[in-house]
Amino acid sequence: MTTTQLRKDAARNWERIVATARDLVDQGTALQLNDVARRAGLGVATVYRHFATPEALLETVAAPCLEALAAHGEQALADTDPWRALESFLSRVVEAQVTDAALPPVAAATTDTLPRTTELKRSLVSAGTTLLERARDARAVRPDLAAADLVPLMCGIAHAVTVHGGTPTDRIDTAHRYLTTLLEGMRPTPPKT
Repeated sequence: MTTTQLRKDAARNWERIVATARDLVDQGTALQLNDVARRAGLGVATVYRHFATPEALLETVAAPCLEALAAHGEQALADTDPWRALESFLSRVVEAQVTDAALPPVAAATTDTLPRTTELKRSLVSAGTTLLERARDARAVRPDLAAADLVPLMCGIAHAVTVHGGTPTDRIDTAHRYLTTLLEGMRPTPPKT
């Protein structure tokens, strides 16, 4: 067997493992590497060779979503309208949280298994912080709103949407309705005259 063939086989196995894990996550099934191996039709050692822990596999499943969010964060930072940029970024984050089942547990984890996950999460926090600061400097948001408030608020919306349930379209519509309510509350209160 040639080295090239081994690489192709390994790549195929990796893709099969990740696709199987993606299906399990979308079904709401907790990832167990032995179960992933069985469902993917691979040996347990093959799965463990690619992913030492279920957390590493879950982070790999969530990576495309995190990468897309990080890219959107960069786009939002280029927007010259501070309110529109913040609103667009938060909208994309909350949509991702209610449409990608891998994202909420990875985003909520206090420690990461993969360095890339840490890098992407830092990028998102940095983008959110900068966008909020720009909106605050433009007096588009309340001055008492802190960057540390954004993650719990977005997670709160995602949790409320999950409790609400419904079809994927219903979930996105509900998320946008809840986000709109939150955004209205983030606006500065006009001075009393």
